[in-house]
Amino acid sequence: MRNLSLSSCQIASFCGANICATAIDLDQNVLYAASERQNHDAGVEIEIWKVGLGRTHEKASEPSVLTMFSTTSASFSSCSQIVSFRVLPETNCLVLLMRGGDIAVLSLDDEDSVVEVEGTVEPGIQGASWSPDDSLLALVTVEEKLILMTSTFDVLSEMPLQTSDFGEDAPINVGWGSKQTQFHGSAGKAAAQAPSPSIQSNIGSSPDDDTLPRISWRGDGAFFVVSSLSPVPSNPTTSVNNAQRRRILRVYDRQASLQSTSEPVAGLEHPLAWKPSGNLIAGTQRFGFEGGGAGREDRHDIVFFERNGLRHGEFGLRELADKEGGAGGRQLEEKVGKWGYKVREMCWSSDSNVLGVWIERNEGDVVQLWTTGNYHWYLKQEILAPRSSSSKEPGRFTSISWHPEISLHIVLSTSTEVMQRIYAWETFTLASQTANDSGSVAVLDGSSILLTPFRTQNIPPPMSSYQLSVPSSSVLTSIGKRVPINASFSPPNGVLAVLWESGYVELYDLHARVEPGRRKVMAPTLTWNGNIGTVPSCRQVAVTAGAFEEPFARISVLGSDYGGVDIVTVVELGKESSVKTHEIKMPHPNGRLVASDGIVLWQAPDGQIFQGELLPDDSMKQEIGFPDKHTSHVASFPEFCFSSSCAAAPPTPGIEDTTWTTLFVGLSNSGKLYIASSSVTRLLASNVNSFCISSGFVIFATTAHEAHFAPLITLSPILTKSGEADDNVTLPEFEKRRVERGSRIVTSVPSTMSLILQMPRGNLETINPRPLVMEVVKHDLDAGNYHKAFIACRKHRIDLNVIVDHDRETFMRRLPSFIEQVDNVDHINLFLTNLGRHPRVIADLCDAIRLELERKDMTRFVNSILTAYVVKTPPDHEAGLELLLRLRETEPHLVEEALKYIIFLVDANSLFDTALGMYDFSLVLMIAQHAQKDPREYLPFLRELRALSKFYQRFKIDDHLKRHVKALRNLSLAGADHFEEAMMYVEEHQLYAEALSIWQHTDSFKPVLNVYGDWLFERREFKQAALVFVEAEKTSKAIVAYEKALEWQELFDLVSHKQVSDEDVISMGYRVAEDLSSKKRYPEAARVLLDYSKDVRLAVIALVQGHNFSEARRIVSIPVHHAFLAHVFKTTLLGLPELVTEIIYPAAFESRSQFAEDINDMREQLRKQVRRIQELRVKKMEEPDAFYGTEDTALHNVDVMTDVSMPATAFTRYTVAPTSASRTTKRSSRSKRKLERKVGAGSKGTIYEEEYLLKSITKLVTRYNVTQGEVGRLLPHLLHFTLEHREEGMALQADMDQFEVELKTAVEEIWDKPIETDDTGAKDWTEIKEKERQLNPTERVEKPGLNDTHWQLKLYNLAQH
Repeated sequence: MRNLSLSSCQIASFCGANICATAIDLDQNVLYAASERQNHDAGVEIEIWKVGLGRTHEKASEPSVLTMFSTTSASFSSCSQIVSFRVLPETNCLVLLMRGGDIAVLSLDDEDSVVEVEGTVEPGIQGASWSPDDSLLALVTVEEKLILMTSTFDVLSEMPLQTSDFGEDAPINVGWGSKQTQFHGSAGKAAAQAPSPSIQSNIGSSPDDDTLPRISWRGDGAFFVVSSLSPVPSNPTTSVNNAQRRRILRVYDRQASLQSTSEPVAGLEHPLAWKPSGNLIAGTQRFGFEGGGAGREDRHDIVFFERNGLRHGEFGLRELADKEGGAGGRQLEEKVGKWGYKVREMCWSSDSNVLGVWIERNEGDVVQLWTTGNYHWYLKQEILAPRSSSSKEPGRFTSISWHPEISLHIVLSTSTEVMQRIYAWETFTLASQTANDSGSVAVLDGSSILLTPFRTQNIPPPMSSYQLSVPSSSVLTSIGKRVPINASFSPPNGVLAVLWESGYVELYDLHARVEPGRRKVMAPTLTWNGNIGTVPSCRQVAVTAGAFEEPFARISVLGSDYGGVDIVTVVELGKESSVKTHEIKMPHPNGRLVASDGIVLWQAPDGQIFQGELLPDDSMKQEIGFPDKHTSHVASFPEFCFSSSCAAAPPTPGIEDTTWTTLFVGLSNSGKLYIASSSVTRLLASNVNSFCISSGFVIFATTAHEAHFAPLITLSPILTKSGEADDNVTLPEFEKRRVERGSRIVTSVPSTMSLILQMPRGNLETINPRPLVMEVVKHDLDAGNYHKAFIACRKHRIDLNVIVDHDRETFMRRLPSFIEQVDNVDHINLFLTNLGRHPRVIADLCDAIRLELERKDMTRFVNSILTAYVVKTPPDHEAGLELLLRLRETEPHLVEEALKYIIFLVDANSLFDTALGMYDFSLVLMIAQHAQKDPREYLPFLRELRALSKFYQRFKIDDHLKRHVKALRNLSLAGADHFEEAMMYVEEHQLYAEALSIWQHTDSFKPVLNVYGDWLFERREFKQAALVFVEAEKTSKAIVAYEKALEWQELFDLVSHKQVSDEDVISMGYRVAEDLSSKKRYPEAARVLLDYSKDVRLAVIALVQGHNFSEARRIVSIPVHHAFLAHVFKTTLLGLPELVTEIIYPAAFESRSQFAEDINDMREQLRKQVRRIQELRVKKMEEPDAFYGTEDTALHNVDVMTDVSMPATAFTRYTVAPTSASRTTKRSSRSKRKLERKVGAGSKGTIYEEEYLLKSITKLVTRYNVTQGEVGRLLPHLLHFTLEHREEGMALQADMDQFEVELKTAVEEIWDKPIETDDTGAKDWTEIKEKERQLNPTERVEKPGLNDTHWQLKLYNLAQH
């Protein structure tokens, strides 16, 4: 669907020259032209001209003569004496191959250098061609020898051109389908063996064949093809003419070894061009004459061959000779060829997309540019040879060639001029934003314009909805050629403007159908035609047409004058056939009009954009770049963007400024998409192949096979208002979707929410992207067009929640309008069943819709009302069934269908249970019958229920439905006879809270408490059970529960209020003290032994076990003066002083020994772990890669793994055993716990070992702090007991003090000297994870702190001194 549009044109004039060949020096960006003239000595004089190519916005530099020389002329051909003209960049020289055989070389290193003849090929050269890499030269001599040379002209191979061999790739024929393998009936075997008539007897060459050989290389330089005429027949009686000879194509490799020979083709001509991509070899074929192809006489085809010599398709040439005899209708005395024209040469563009065909005609030469798509060849452009100003002879080209690097840059030469024309791809689309947009696209194909309105039809190319033939025959002679150069649509109403290079314009009103119907899809009518301005060469047209405004059409035509300066001619067409013409002169050549609505915008070749305003004086000419000429600079791109457009961005929501911003969007040849405002330009993407502006989006497709949708409303904030780009402003994430590989955007149709894409092979695909659909849906919702929005969401599978979420308050307010528009039960049901996300909102919305439907017509919308009940969160099935019960009384004929519908929505078994829970057996039977349940399954159960009393029946129903709370309440109402069953039901389903609530103020409350307490006791919740038993007045059970809970204060308080013997209390005290000691609650155990068991010895033992020596010494030393206490404790001294020596002194020694062992254990652990940490840190510093297992993050996405054993990688740092494969999955909670356990385990050799050691030292510090406090409490007692105790205390303090110093030193050394880590920032997720993994463990484990209390005794320190 793309067209070739002329981007720039440069013409260099060579006065007094006869240019016949050109060559381009890519390194110096210089073009060389060779001129030849015959002298009086039968020789030829060659002039070499030089002209700088320059940039597109610069005028072509004046050519200058570089050098000149003379050489011999060949008499065997009247063609140009220069066979090949080439710049060799490796040696920086120009090489000319002359038809007389001379090989002339001109060095370009020195400006004063002269042409030197390196050698001569005798007796002459008929054809020659350099390989694409300039390393090889293939040429054919007059003696029909093929010579292959190097770039230094050393001969690699020389062989006869004519040979009967097919080549190395000769096919193998096994005879299938041949005459020899067929059955011939009565003719017998002799008929099979008879020779077949020669198929080559009627094959000849074209009368227009110039008899010269042609050579063409494949793009990669691996092969070249030679086209030559077969040798002259040896039979002397045979007339020697071209009809007796035929063209043969032979393919050779780089060593000049013959690979294949083409099949015989009648009428094959001399033009030859091998497609650079390598898949086709192009030639031409004539038909309708003796020796030519079988067909009509005026048929002329471009034919293609494969490398193996077989044919591979063709297409017919069009728009060729003027059948009236010549230019301007006059008869020419000299006729070109037999048919009035002939094909001179062909050449491919460097990207293999365009085939240039040079045709010599009676009325003048023309170069046709052909492209292909979907197996159809389009004639995109025609380039006419300019007539000489001093002669009335038809214009003739002397050479054509494509730029070797710039794909669409063609170089053509006449005898006195060299033209450089650069083309670009452009799609002619109707970019309308109105509701009447037709989505029309125009494709130029010769004199036909293929039109397709994509709003109503999607016709795959090369077909189209309408084929418009242009121009009219009455103006054909005046415009010079049939093929238009450009076309454009008018955005408002779809008027098509067609432009020819001469300035002739035709306007067509397409009358495209935009609504479904039987009317024609398109019926174009010519509304205006005429020549615009006096510009000799026009290349672009833009049109704006209005229905009622004056002027009704404004046509802007961009062209160039004879000096190459750009001129924009603006023509305003009035309704009364009035015409106003304005001309705006531009400061640079080769600019481009920017697509806009009604204003003249011109982009300079350097990317600057200007706006031109029309002056009231018709004759006034304006020049851009001068402030007083009503023009202004509006924006600029960093580089020239051939595809550019202007769009208006709406104001950003939430700001006070409500003005719209004008944005310019441009796509450069390098694939960079820019957005620009009046002062700022930003790069939007750098891999774009096409874009369009539609529905408030900049839609662009990328080479990553994605379509992006950038809202215009988000683009304007990206461009700052200060005049400078803010590099810190990041581009937002635009919505995107995957498209087929190589897809390009053709157009977008806002009204149908569609985007048309074209695949590389040419076929079309229409998609409805979500952003375009949502944009239309939002506009419809804002306008209250709920039916249209609903249909769009339903058609394009958009979540119907958007209808509500777009503006919930407005939707709730317009809910009656929504119901009125979406007046279809099925549509309302679909809408209700798709609601989701917020349960509360769903419930409110369903209730509102249900009430509105009930108000409108309950009978008609009964199914929708039932749907509203069912889709609520939670669903209200019971209310739906109640609705059916109400309808059974008023509308019995609706109940059956409604019941079937609700059974369709809800599971029948669930609905059966809901009806059963309503205690309505008639409803249950009705649902069971319509759900086709087996009566044997439910009838016995229903009969059993009917036989029960009311509340017990409901209990059974609720129990069956597992509604246990409700069942318990009904069972409590069934009578006192069922109390025991109720208690069993409570225990079975653990309904204790509900039971307490039900029987709280009844006589059965305490039995319920007793049951509840037993359940708590079984769950070992002894304290809670004891409280319940006390409330239930179950004292014995409460005493047992308190004892189990070790709540000894409450226990003995409860015992004191009950008659319990002293022996039982003493025994109970021993049991409780033993349990408290097992829980290391030694002070409490001692208190119980003293207060209730009256056992001082055991109390002292309990205290010293808990290192409470102070309390133990206090107890044994308390004197008793009261007779009562002496009677109770049976002694005058409560403490019995002998217990000091029997229990306390030995216990002090035991504690000191235990502390010594603990200190030694801690010291040994500390030294071992510090030593290991030092080893790990040395290894980390010396071999960090081996320690961390650093990997190449670029290999993380590689999925290929072998099954063989693999060496250890970084993953083995996490697991001791190496693995040969790994899976990348989302980490589950289980795997996370496993990883945490692995980190905590700290296995030796893993990456987590150091972190584990640091955590272990932290725990060691905590243990030391606890031990320090206990030692500090023991030291005073060791000081006061005995001398031996004092010595032990002194040793304990010294040992503890030494370990404290060692521990402090180790902690400071470990945490105060972190290893150095790489501070470079991570760029992606994998690098971030790697950085976290290599983080110093001391930064993950907090440094522990030692207690700073003064625990030492100074008396010990004095005793040591």
